[in-house]
Formats: sequence, C-alpha cells, structure tokens
Amino acid sequence: MYQIGKEEIEAVRKVIESGQLFRYRGGEGGWCDGFEKALAGKIGVQHALTVSSGTAALMCALVGVGIGPGDEVIVPGYTFMASALAVTAVGGIPIVAEVDQTLMLDPRDVEKKITRYTKAVMPVHMVGRVCDLAALTKIARRHKLAVIEDVCQAVGGSYRGRRLGSIGQAGAMSFNHFKIITCGEGGGVLTDDKTIFERARIFHDGGCVFRSDAKDIQTSFFAGQNLRVSEIQGAILSVQLTRLDGILRKLRTHQAVMLAVLAKSNRFQVSPSNELKGDCGTYVSLLFENSSTAQTFVKEAGEKRWLGCCRPLDTGRHVYSNWDPILQQQGSHTPKLNPFKMAKRKIEYSADMCPRTLNILGRTVLVSVPFGATVAQAKAAAKKIV
Repeated sequence: MYQIGKEEIEAVRKVIESGQLFRYRGGEGGWCDGFEKALAGKIGVQHALTVSSGTAALMCALVGVGIGPGDEVIVPGYTFMASALAVTAVGGIPIVAEVDQTLMLDPRDVEKKITRYTKAVMPVHMVGRVCDLAALTKIARRHKLAVIEDVCQAVGGSYRGRRLGSIGQAGAMSFNHFKIITCGEGGGVLTDDKTIFERARIFHDGGCVFRSDAKDIQTSFFAGQNLRVSEIQGAILSVQLTRLDGILRKLRTHQAVMLAVLAKSNRFQVSPSNELKGDCGTYVSLLFENSSTAQTFVKEAGEKRWLGCCRPLDTGRHVYSNWDPILQQQGSHTPKLNPFKMAKRKIEYSADMCPRTLNILGRTVLVSVPFGATVAQAKAAAKKIV
C-alpha cells in the first residue's frame, strides 16, 4: 500500500452514516457507480466493473470473451498462480509459455504454444512492467484470439500512450493491499465491448436479473456468481483513484534517478524493457550473468541493508513450477468439474517445461523503488548498489 489517509476515512464515514452499504437496492448512483465511471475515463475504455478481487476480475473477463470447457488460454510462467487459476475456474486450460528478459510473456513462444483449441492470450504486466503488446496483439489477430490483459500489478501503466487494460478485448485489475491503489481486496474489469461487459456483469452478480436496470441488459441472463463489492470499497477506491497519477509520478521519478546510476554498473545490466515510459516504476529489474552472481548480490543487499531486493525465482508463488494444483491438473474440488477432464487434447505439464523462464528468473534481481524516500535518497540508495 503506497498512500492512504484521512480522505479515505472520511469517504468510509459517509458510507456508514448513510446506512447504504450495499451498491444495489438503493445504492445505485453511489460510490461504486461513481468509481467505475471515473476508472473507465482514466483508463480510456467504455465500460468498467468493480469486483471482489483481481482473480474475480480475470474470471469475469474470461467469461466475457466466452472462454469455457476445454478452451486453451496462454499464460506466462512468471505470474501469480491466480492468472492460471482464473482460467480453470471458468473451465479453461492454462497453457504456460516462456517469458523473455523483460520478464514478460515471450511472443515467440506464444506462437509456438498456439493450437486449434487456443482461444485467448493473457499478457501479464508483472511488477509494474509492460508486455510487448504490439507483437502479442498482432499474433492474436492472426490467429483470431482474444487478448485479456492482466494488469493486476501494473494499474495505471501504459503502452505507446494507451493505458494498460484498454488495449486487449478486456483487462483485469487488482486493488489488493499490495497493489498500486487499494481497498484491501478488490478488482476491476475493463472493456470497450458491451457484450463482454454485460457477460462479466451477469457472472459477477447472480442477482443481476433482479436489478433495477436489468431490462437494459441485452445479453441473455445465465447463472452467475457473487463477486460483488460494497459501497465501502467503492468509497475507498474513489479516493485512491485520485491518488493514482501522483503515486506513479513519484515512483517513476525515483526509478529514473536509480536507473541513471545503475546503468553505469559493470556488475549487471539493467533488464530490457518493452516500454520504459509506461512502466509503473515500482521496481528496477537487474539482469546478471548467472544465477550465482544474482544470489550473491541479494545476500550482500540483505547484509548491508540496501534497498529491498529479491530474485523473482525465489518468490515461489509467482513461478509456474510451484503451481502444484495446475501441474497436478487438479482443476476443481471435484473430478466432475475438473476442466482438465474436459480438455480437447492431452495436456502435459512439468516443473522444467519452461527452462528459459527459470533461467531468466534466476539471473534477475528486482530492486524495490522506495516510495517514501526523497529523490536524493533514492539516488544515494542506487549508488550503494553499484
């Protein structure tokens, strides 16, 4: 969590005093509706929907584009497991692809992983960095695939002047405690497509058919879930959204002064970027010659109390080789609903199926950009690393 304070407290107070904590049945036109309108405007899309988590947002986006039993969705080997779990949650099959030195989904491997059952590609903008969306969308158009942007760790980032989440057919954000803006736990679905939006809305609210504006929904109703948020979350997010550009501006300023120092080092190289200007600035990514030198660097940083840093390989939960439920093809609580039982071809996973990803994650060190520091302090911290 980067910044939160009195304004959020005041917004929550207003919700509680109003007695209208539910966004529907009296809450229409309130905080959640206001946040969604503001978020859509900020990102540059026609429609935004607030849901209970980033995972829920991915599920809604997948449902929105029509992913179902046996449909394959390509995901990167470096992302939180939720990217793959969202696919299985709607009956799909996650196909794990390599990342390149940018830490983002490798377009070349995506092309290799496409089969006649592939229906979508999920670029994940990890640690505030930006995927090669030009290459990925070109591949997707050629193969008639949907692009669902996982923007959970890069809210507010951009690619070639467009905000992340507005470039694919749908985008998914997270407002978890550890994200750029937060309400503790929450998510957002973004799209320009009305049908995708309506399908996402129906899926996120099993009571959608009973809402006051149900008559305006043109998509046929189906049995949905309960992935709604409350007006309390909407109030917090309404304030948080006003902080977004300021948070990004500060992070990017600190990242820029750090990069200027670190680029001169002969111990490592700064990792390549698909779009440095659009990077959220949450981390600096350093690429070492081998995993041993990267490990030594992380150890030194811990002993000398430098900036927080780690190898992506060591985070565990963000590396595909640790996704036991996926690797073991346990896609549901019951075999009868297990999407792997509905696969249209034989699916095989192994812990070493993406060797380049493991190699790159082992040779990379992520250095946290200090949000609470001054520019001078950020620069001084970078000098200690060199």
